[in-house]
Amino acid sequence: MNGSPLLKSLGDLPRATKRWIIFSSDLILIVLCLYGAFALRFGVYYPFPRFIPEAWVLLVLVPLAGIPVMHWLRLSHIRLHAMEPSALINIAAAGGLISAMAMIFSYYLQIPSPRSVPIIFATLFFMSATLIRLGAVWVIAFIGKSRQERTPVLIYGAGAAGMQLASSLMRSREVRPVAFVDGNPSLRGLLVGGLTVHPTSRIGQLVAEHGVRVILIAIPSLNAARRAAIVQELSRHNVEVKVLPSYIDLMSGKGLVESLRTVTPDDLLGRDGVVLNQPEIAKAYAGRVVMVTGAGGAIGSELCRQLLACNPSKIVLFEQGEYALYAIDAELRKPAADTGAVVVTRLGSITNKARVTSVLRDEGVEIVLHAAAYKHVPIVEDNELEGSRNNVLGTQVVAEAAREARVERFILISTDKAVRPTNIMGATKRMAELVVQDIQTRSPVTKYAMVRFGNVLGSSGSVLPLFQRQIAAGGPVTVTHPDVTRFFMTIPEAARLVLLAGAYAHGGDVFVLDMGEPRRIMDIARKMIELSGCTVKESGAEDGDIEIVVTGLRPGEKLYEELLIDDDSLVATPHAKILRAAEKSLSQIEVAAMLKELERAITDGDSERLRSLIESRVDGYRRPSEALLTDSKGA
Repeated sequence: MNGSPLLKSLGDLPRATKRWIIFSSDLILIVLCLYGAFALRFGVYYPFPRFIPEAWVLLVLVPLAGIPVMHWLRLSHIRLHAMEPSALINIAAAGGLISAMAMIFSYYLQIPSPRSVPIIFATLFFMSATLIRLGAVWVIAFIGKSRQERTPVLIYGAGAAGMQLASSLMRSREVRPVAFVDGNPSLRGLLVGGLTVHPTSRIGQLVAEHGVRVILIAIPSLNAARRAAIVQELSRHNVEVKVLPSYIDLMSGKGLVESLRTVTPDDLLGRDGVVLNQPEIAKAYAGRVVMVTGAGGAIGSELCRQLLACNPSKIVLFEQGEYALYAIDAELRKPAADTGAVVVTRLGSITNKARVTSVLRDEGVEIVLHAAAYKHVPIVEDNELEGSRNNVLGTQVVAEAAREARVERFILISTDKAVRPTNIMGATKRMAELVVQDIQTRSPVTKYAMVRFGNVLGSSGSVLPLFQRQIAAGGPVTVTHPDVTRFFMTIPEAARLVLLAGAYAHGGDVFVLDMGEPRRIMDIARKMIELSGCTVKESGAEDGDIEIVVTGLRPGEKLYEELLIDDDSLVATPHAKILRAAEKSLSQIEVAAMLKELERAITDGDSERLRSLIESRVDGYRRPSEALLTDSKGA
């Protein structure tokens, strides 16, 4: 539908021009309403000069007196798309004050004006000014509709946030709110902002009637579990679901519309995020020089962001990839300047001992957060010698250099795949843990600790971004096994856990986060398809949008992951959701022999020698063929 050129030009007027039009219309209204008040009082069309010849002067003085009143009450600034109660109060107040001025002028000029005229005037002005603004709202809505067909949306939640969201969307050129739905019985049938509130049982009918393609959840007070349940319920209607963030997020300064986000993988956790804000973090890093290896990675970069809030004196970004180092440096420069922290960029490999040693010495590093590693299971499985060089020998280089530099703390970021591993990546991370545990026994100054993660939501190469890309491409979504499960945590949770480990470390500790129950990857794939507004195409069925294809476990992949080698080794920490494990280690002679054999295998390019070494030194390691056979029997 194409609107007239006049309407379109009105819609494109500058805000200041629109305010001047409203102000001028209010000024004209004062004259018309005052004239109308006299006409109604005397019951004639032409009260001047027949009844009160002197009263014509009021038609000049009262509008002039009304100018400062309208300016003071900011009548021209009232948002047309959101006629709130405060706006109506201001209009009524303006009518009352202007009518009082009319009475004052009549008294001092000795004009025999009836006492009812100011009351009639105030009533007429309030009604007329309100109707003009409501008419303007209709014109704006008509202009928006004439420009393009807006996407119909349904708002879930008719509370304060929902009302504000609806008001904001009324002026949107892209979407059009059609109704509210709310589970509160006392709100049903009410008209809120021109939209009817319906019970949640009518969602399906409303979607069909209005062609709704998006449902907006506008209840910021929802906890994660309740939000996940609502999202799952709404996904049955084949629409896109977007969520208004929490009140804390809204206070960051974003508007309601800008704060809306598509349901993210975080919503699939089915639990509240673990709150890891502790005063120990600020104490541990305030005024310190902290080096983050792998600073350009998903975890490393988040560590750097969160470190800024701890007021360190300097952050040393150590990274092998030039572009990754450039990107995180560019992001941190301004916030670092605001906090007074110095950011230093250092290119280098963790396997280069001379480079690592010089950086630690020259920058005066006091704390090392070691996030640099090769982490993608299939890649490391195909490049096991280089993966071992980087993950094991690289960790040895940085840990030894930290000891020699008498660094205060060294935190190794590990993985749940290090527990009874079936792949080279997990095995190399377990070997790195053994190296760190050994160095701790010879380090009277430096405190070493390790942190084991589950799968980190949104990190590069993780399964959830893969699912998002596959869904965007129209499928199929690939799952390696219908029963495979994983622990999940968010990137902020992972980074905060590392910082806390640095504060809690006694020496040789392994920290894990209580992440709840593991989730089936198949269930997550189904939910992500449904939350995208599509349906799962079942095997052999003709209907459905996106198919889920089972591809089979990859070499080195386990059906399930574990966080601890020995569950009996758990020790409490000051945080209820963080656990410390004191796991067994190898002797100094055993670790030295392991590293010597590893170096020989890498030098000779002998992959079989490497795997034999891992079998003899890493507790629970099974070759991929054996692991697949065992898992298939268990399944």
